[in-house]
Amino acid sequence: MGKVVRVGGRGTSRRVIEKPEDKWTGEQYREYQKKKKDAAKDVYITMGRGTKKIKLGDIAETTGRPTGKGRWVSTGRGTGRRKVE
Repeated sequence: MGKVVRVGGRGTSRRVIEKPEDKWTGEQYREYQKKKKDAAKDVYITMGRGTKKIKLGDIAETTGRPTGKGRWVSTGRGTGRRKVE
């Protein structure tokens, strides 16, 4: 992948190692999240400033984000705007 410098011992030692593959992005992480959610599906969580209580397994799966194309974005401390292409 590539080499990175790891610093240890209050900055007194350094070692160069191969950079391991990231485990917090992509399909691997999605699978990890799914396993954790399935294991805790009967756990209650609070919502809405603590006024509601639902089970973690009742939350629907998300599919992605809307693109935002054609919307306006404010710029310059809110004084201007531009359209997202």
